[in-house]
Amino acid sequence: MESENSEKDLIVDVTSNEVQIALMENRRLIELNKESSKGHNFSVGDVYLGKVRKILPALNAAFVDIGDKKEGFVHYLDLGLYFKAFDEFVRKSNPNSDLRSLYSKIKLGPILEKEGRLENELKVGQMMIVQIVKEPISTKGSRLTAEISLAGRNIVLMPFAEKVSISQKIASKEEKKRLETLVRSILPKNYGAIIRTAAEGKNAAVLVAELKSLIEKWETSWKKIAKSKGVQLLFTEYSKTTTILRDLLNDSFSNIYVNDANIYEETRKYIALISPDQEKIVKLYEGKEPIFDHFEVTRQIKSSFGKVVPMKQGAYLVIETTEALNVIDVNSGIRAKTSNQEENTFEVNKIAAEEIARQLRLRDMGGIIVVDFIDMDSQENRNELHKYMLQLMEGDRAKHNVLPLTRFGLMQITRQRIRPVTEINTAETCPACHGTGKIFSSVVIDEQIERKIAYCAEKGIHSLVLKVSPILGAYLRRNTTLLGNNSFYGKWKRKYKCKIDLVEVTDFTVLQNEIYDKKGNRLDT
Repeated sequence: MESENSEKDLIVDVTSNEVQIALMENRRLIELNKESSKGHNFSVGDVYLGKVRKILPALNAAFVDIGDKKEGFVHYLDLGLYFKAFDEFVRKSNPNSDLRSLYSKIKLGPILEKEGRLENELKVGQMMIVQIVKEPISTKGSRLTAEISLAGRNIVLMPFAEKVSISQKIASKEEKKRLETLVRSILPKNYGAIIRTAAEGKNAAVLVAELKSLIEKWETSWKKIAKSKGVQLLFTEYSKTTTILRDLLNDSFSNIYVNDANIYEETRKYIALISPDQEKIVKLYEGKEPIFDHFEVTRQIKSSFGKVVPMKQGAYLVIETTEALNVIDVNSGIRAKTSNQEENTFEVNKIAAEEIARQLRLRDMGGIIVVDFIDMDSQENRNELHKYMLQLMEGDRAKHNVLPLTRFGLMQITRQRIRPVTEINTAETCPACHGTGKIFSSVVIDEQIERKIAYCAEKGIHSLVLKVSPILGAYLRRNTTLLGNNSFYGKWKRKYKCKIDLVEVTDFTVLQNEIYDKKGNRLDT
């Protein structure tokens, strides 16, 4: 359940391998997203030129190659009303044709029959434009649609469509008419649109700029379709950072902190496009301490992603995830606030419900979730707990359904799963033996680090960043006083005539240490 006065911050941690995005609400971690910066992940919203590999008449569906090791799956009902128009555009486009003229001259009708057969529309080897609606999970490939849409913050652009729909959440008839008239006046031929709730009250300039950017994105992909008839990515959604902003940004958003200048600039420009008055909330983080450590994200990740999740007053959850089912067991621990057993149980179950609603979003758990609450005798309390869980789940963007408790105290929840569940291994390798079973003396850790610094000094590198665990950092700073610096850290700076920034990283194991230059390049690998 989201408070109207809650403070929401987005923390974006950019490293050489990935971008991690943490959504904080009142400094509490609510969502965690990761985006690899190496290679391409098959993500929801990405649009491909794919090749039909196999027709499945019994399922009225087909497998489509989009370049992933697992072929995507498209059902007849996902071809969309105007699939014939998309198909004609793919077949007729070539590098010598006027693609804009070709697009506008294609007739939208007739629409596909609702009870039609896929084998009448697709053939093996045929190229088609498809969009991912569900990422590959476990042994299953991506779920695809041929009804392409480009989602913006205020408007969803629909190529080869003619309808302009408006969010039912916009109550004012005058506002609906204004938005529909405006969007229809700037939509070129053969385009439709969905006007989202966020568009309410937005001025024409913002909506026009967003619509033009979406149209440009779609039309830029035409050259790829015309030039090559091979399987390829036509365009991807915005980066995960801006995609999250698009879906989450509202008037209650407080700050967006980014530790990378390029992503900061991309984010700032995107905010300026979709919500100019909020551009000032984007801030570049330039602190020496890792951004996730500074905002205590790392600490919360470590405590939230284990099999056992601690809660208030000694209560805890045990979470087990399988291929088909997620099971959450609620345990009361040693908590005993009052002598009334039923009241105690109800209180623990409410605390558990709050943490469960958070965990579902945090881990992006989907499919069937069975929660084993502590048994309660009172039917009234069971009903109240169900109502409370419904309230807590209101802020969850994923489609979900929460059933009342059974007589055995079990609650069944279904939650839409469009991505694999987020799993983070919170166990650490033994800092002494590194998993080998053989240990080296921790007394010589300072010698090991000094050898690295000496090597860097010999190479002429005199400005270093030494990243260590908080415990090792305290050890290296030992004997630092107001009267002098006789610590290992101080001696190294004087001995090797170099500047050393000692940065403590919460995520490091006890003896872990790494050396970087000022540009962020690691030197001790």
